[in-house]
This record gives sequence, C-alpha cells and structure tokens, in this order.
Amino acid sequence: MTDTSAVTVTDRAADRINQILAGDPDGGTMLRVSVMGGGCSGFQYGFDIEADKQDDDLVIERNGATVLIDQISLMYLSGSEIDFVDDLIGASFQIKNPNATASCGCGTSFSI
Repeated sequence: MTDTSAVTVTDRAADRINQILAGDPDGGTMLRVSVMGGGCSGFQYGFDIEADKQDDDLVIERNGATVLIDQISLMYLSGSEIDFVDDLIGASFQIKNPNATASCGCGTSFSI
C-alpha cells in the first residue's frame, strides 16, 4: 500500500531514521511505527526496526528513509505527522496526532 496522504514524515524525522539505520550492515531495514494498548493514557506509540514489510502496510518513503505502518495502527494515526525533536529535554520521535484527545507528559501515550 502506498497512500502517503494519511501520515506524513518530516525531513528531520527522515534524517534521524537514516542515521539510526545507517548502522545496519545489511541495509534494507525500515522503521515501523505502531499503536498499542497501554501507556498512562490508554494507547502508546511503538517504534521498531524491521527488515520485512507486510502486504497491507502503509509505506512512507522520505529522503531515503522508509516508515511502515500497519492497517490497525493507521486507524489511530491517520492525519498524523511524525517528527524528530532535539531540545533541552532530550531527543525523540514525536507524533502530532489530530485524533488524540489527550496525551501524557512524556508524549508517548495518548487517548482517543
């Protein structure tokens, strides 16, 4: 699946993904972003490195970086922006999710 209008990846996030995956000697790895039950607000984001994509994954390619999102997670992430922020508090991937009605202070869990 290649519909990239549902979720966007910023240049900063793509650059950081490329830096992280540059350490893979075999190449071909991708970042999987997912939504799981849990966290202090009900749902939490997951970030995993994977070598294989599933047939129904949303595949987003930006500046040489590839992000995978499964169809169930996409229901919760539709319209979101994946960014990478490096500030005084620390460096992390952040998801600006228009579907979230509340989120926790750490930014990794949310509710709908």
